[in-house]
Amino acid sequence: MKIRNLLKLLVLPVLALLITFPSCVNDREPEPIVIGISKALPAKYYGNYAKWLNRVDTGIISVDLYHIPLDSALLLLDGCSGLILSGGPDVFPGRYDQAKDTIKCDIDYYRDTLEWALIRKAKEMEMPILGVCRGLQIFNIYHGGSLYPDIPTDFDSTIMHRCKDKNNCNHAIRVLKNSSLFKITGERTGTVNSNHHQGIHRLGKGLSAIARTDEGLIESIEYESPEDMPFFLGVQWHPERMDTLNPFSMPIAREFIHEAKSYKEREQLISHL
Repeated sequence: MKIRNLLKLLVLPVLALLITFPSCVNDREPEPIVIGISKALPAKYYGNYAKWLNRVDTGIISVDLYHIPLDSALLLLDGCSGLILSGGPDVFPGRYDQAKDTIKCDIDYYRDTLEWALIRKAKEMEMPILGVCRGLQIFNIYHGGSLYPDIPTDFDSTIMHRCKDKNNCNHAIRVLKNSSLFKITGERTGTVNSNHHQGIHRLGKGLSAIARTDEGLIESIEYESPEDMPFFLGVQWHPERMDTLNPFSMPIAREFIHEAKSYKEREQLISHL
C-alpha cells in the first residue's frame, strides 16, 4: 500500500474528531480550490474550461500552465488540487514509436514536454486528473499506449470525428455499466461532440476503455482498478463545449471538482499531522 494511502487511513480518525469537536477547527475562510490546466488560453481555440468549472462552483480558480516556463508550471502545480489535460494539437508520434507518421500531425513539442512532466508530477502527488481530447491521448501514450495518427486513413470509420462546423459535429457513444463514467452520468448511451482526427489504438498499461463509438473507437478511459488509484478520467470529447444539460458534460465537472475538494482536504489534514 502506498505511503499516502496509509496516511489517509491515519487521517480518517482525525477527521472524525474534527467533525465531532468543531471548536478544534480554525474559523478562517477556506482557501479556494485551484485547478491547473495544461493549456487554456486563448479560450477561443482551447475551450473555456474555467467557465465550465465555475458553472459548478464560482469559487474555483483556474490557472493556465502553458504560457510560463516549465519549472514554473511544475511549481505552480504544487498549489493546485486538480489537473486538466486539455485539448489541442497532436502529440508527436515518436513518443509511441511511429515517428514516420509525423507528416500527418500538427505538433506542439513544448506542449508534449510540459504535459509529460505534469502527468508525472500529478501522479506522484496522487492528484485528480481529467484528460480531455488530446489530454486523454497523451495520458494513454504516457502509459505506453499508442494512437491512430489519422483516423480517416488509419481506422476504418464511417463516423465523422472532425468537421468544419465543430459546433455541430456529434456522434453516439456506448458506456460500460461498471465504469466510473456510468456512475458519474447514469447513462449507458449518449451523444457527444467530436473534434479530433486521432484516437487510441493500443491502450496504455493499467488503463481500461470504458466508452466506445458504435464502430469500436475508444472514447473514454480510466484506470483498470480505479478504486485503488487517485481519480482519473479521460474523455475524447469536449464536455466544456457541450450543452450543460447533456449528462456527459456538467456531471463530469461536478465529479472532478468533488475529487479536487476531497484532495485538498486530505492534503491539509496530512500537513497538520
